[in-house]
Formats: sequence, structure tokens, C-alpha cells
Amino acid sequence: MSPEVLSTPVVDTAKTTDRAHSRARAARKRRTMVLSGRILLLVAVLGLWEALSRAKAIDPFNFSMPSQIWDQIWTWITHGTAQGSLGEQIWYTLYEALVGWVFGVVVGVVLGIALGRITFLADVLGPYIKVLNSLPRIVLAPIFVIWFGLGPLSKIASAVVLVFFPVFFNAFQGAREVDRNLVANARILGASDRRVTLQVVIPSATTWIFTSLHVSFGFALIGAIVGEYIGATKGIGLLVATSQGTFNAAGVYAAMVILAAVALVAEGLLTFAERRIFRWKPAGSED
Repeated sequence: MSPEVLSTPVVDTAKTTDRAHSRARAARKRRTMVLSGRILLLVAVLGLWEALSRAKAIDPFNFSMPSQIWDQIWTWITHGTAQGSLGEQIWYTLYEALVGWVFGVVVGVVLGIALGRITFLADVLGPYIKVLNSLPRIVLAPIFVIWFGLGPLSKIASAVVLVFFPVFFNAFQGAREVDRNLVANARILGASDRRVTLQVVIPSATTWIFTSLHVSFGFALIGAIVGEYIGATKGIGLLVATSQGTFNAAGVYAAMVILAAVALVAEGLLTFAERRIFRWKPAGSED
């Protein structure tokens, strides 16, 4: 065998390694550029907002300004709110959203998989679920306050109804989209309906379910906030309602900033968990 033939795989491997390094450098460069662009956009928007407010081009009483919003947040951090410490308000809202999110996800996944697997059940319950989905679920929050009072239970109920439907429909669609050949092969190998559901259908639908989790946690926060806004003793929604009642625009925006920070942290944790679970998937473009 000639030396040229022996050396060819080594050259190909080196080229492949170089291409991999080049792609990694390009990906890192793109991530840096995206992050820089996001930061520059945020600074530009906040700077323009501050400048327009100080120049009275927009009414600072109604629109406030970033410096006043930061002052309000810092005041809440150092001196607390009228309802207690800021951390207590954040935890109260986060607790309601988390509990409602967990319940909504569990019920949505179970019913979605069940209806996706059992056609008769889907035919019977399908029209009722469509009718319930067509209802404006935010307006249920006052009813839940009447039913369950000003405590966390009414906010948890609001979060559950907002979370349930996106999770249910994704789980239902994921169960329907399972590869028929995989199901047929599992049955040929002697798998029961239960084993097919647990070992074929649910793993196949996991990607669909995780897609809904990102959106549904935001819905859970919305449900908790709306419930607190209508009637509560603690929480970020109550901060919004109190600030609005005292015409404190900076307080309203400050509560929104805090809520956005909580949502971003939750989104980051969900993304991290998804990447850990789906490590086998090829990496897509980085955002």
C-alpha cells in the first residue's frame, strides 16, 4: 500500500478538525455580536426614553423615566414595600405561578396524551375543550377571587387555566404525531398499550411538551399577576395595583421590570433543562 493512501485519512481528519474549530469560532463570534446588539439596543431605548422625559417631549408624570424606575426599585430593595419586603412580594407571586404552572402542566400533559392515544375519548371531550378554550380565561380571575378569596388559591387557579390549554394541545399533537412505524414495531415486539405509551409515545412527544413549557410559564405569571391585581394581600400584582392607585407610574414600571426579570430567569432555567435532556439533538443556531 502506498504512503499517499496511508496519509490521506490523517489529512482529512485534520481538515475536519480545522472546520470544526472554524465553526466554533464563528458561533462564538455570532453569540458575542448578538449579545452586543441586544445590549446596545436596550441602552439606546433607555437613553432615548430618559432624554425625551427630561426634555418634556413626553409627559414624565405618565411615562416616568428609567432613572425614576431604578430609584423606585432601589427604594423597594432597601426599605421594602407597604406590604413587606420586596423579596417577600416576589416569592409570593413566584409561588403562586409555580404551583399553578405545575398543576396546569401535569393535567395538560396527562389529558393531552390520553386524548391523543384514545380516539373515543378525544371525540367525546373534544367539543367541550374547544368551547372552554374559546372563553377569555382572564375574566375568570374575578370569579376565582369570589370562590377562593384573596389568598393564593385564587391566583393558582388563574395560573392553572392559563397554563393548561397550551400544554394540552401540544401534548395532544405530540401524541398524534408519533411515528406509526415505531408504534407498530413496539407492538410486534410484544409491548402492551401501557408500555407503548410510556416508552414510545411520551418520549416522542417530549419535544412538543417542552415547547409549550416556555410559553406556559409566562402564562402562569400572568395568571398570578392578574389575580393579585384584582384582589390580594401580597405580590407583584398588588404592587402594580397600589402604584396605579397612587398615580405612581415609576412604581408600575418598576413592578413590570421585576416581573420581566423573574420571567427571564425562569426561561433560562427551562432552556438549560431542555438542553440537558435533549443533548442528543444536533445543535441549532444560537440565539
